[in-house]
Amino acid sequence: MGGSGGRFFSSRSDPSELARRVRVAEAQQNDSAFQGQVGGEIAQALAQYNHRDVHKTQSILEKIKGDLADHLNNVVELIFAGSVAKHTYVDGLSDVDALVLLNPEEAGNSPAELRATFADVLRARYGRDKVKEGRLAVTVELDGQTIQLLPARHAGEALQISDDRGTGWSRINPQSFAEKLGRSNQDLDGKLVPTIKLAKAIMAQLPEQQQLSGYHTESLAIDIFRNYEGPKTPKAMVAQFFEKAQERVKSPIKDSTGQSIHVDEYLGQPDSLKRRIVADALGRVARKIANADGAQSLDMWRQILGL
Repeated sequence: MGGSGGRFFSSRSDPSELARRVRVAEAQQNDSAFQGQVGGEIAQALAQYNHRDVHKTQSILEKIKGDLADHLNNVVELIFAGSVAKHTYVDGLSDVDALVLLNPEEAGNSPAELRATFADVLRARYGRDKVKEGRLAVTVELDGQTIQLLPARHAGEALQISDDRGTGWSRINPQSFAEKLGRSNQDLDGKLVPTIKLAKAIMAQLPEQQQLSGYHTESLAIDIFRNYEGPKTPKAMVAQFFEKAQERVKSPIKDSTGQSIHVDEYLGQPDSLKRRIVADALGRVARKIANADGAQSLDMWRQILGL
């Protein structure tokens, strides 16, 4: 017994083994502290993103509605159809997409004609520098808010907005997509929407030609996290988003909500130059996140988050 006890004591007291265990314990403690610190920075960022003055936004929309209605001689209905409706907006970064639902008489015009009409009316009211006419929508910047207005019309029980070319009409179902996003968010314990907000905010720091549209970002996130089994935290999930998105963005995504407009038609054919430019940008973000974690650098994470 004495010999056996001596051997046991010697094994337990091996200096190299004790040192290894101490290093492992210290590494785990440091990693836990780092994860908590980054989590705190992310929570702070999300709190800033969520600080939208909803009443102020609604007030601006009501003013715009009145201006358009006066010119069109009819009451115009505005329907939230973008990031506000889906709770994925980022304050100061995301657009507030509102469908301008027109009466049958006005809706007989083409989307291009209606956009021109919207732009003319709103420029006369708010100034040329506050209103921009794009291929699909008219963007208005008022009181620190950026609002995109999309002409829309009834098509039976569905709605139609401009197609990707900006000349014809395309069927949409915004409520269906919002419900799908809501179900996916619920399946991920409410962490999908915060992850999308983080991804949008990070991408907003990239040059415009390297960014994804809001709808594309949301659709990619639903696809990427469909069978996700990793940690359900915004930090882990935003890293996963950029890691997977850099490859998935190279191929078109089929819309699964019954809409005829493509999610990412604006990037062109599979493996197009536009897709590769965006993929490279997303890959750089993924590497920055990996490097920040590898170095356990809080400053690097702050730069990624734009704080």
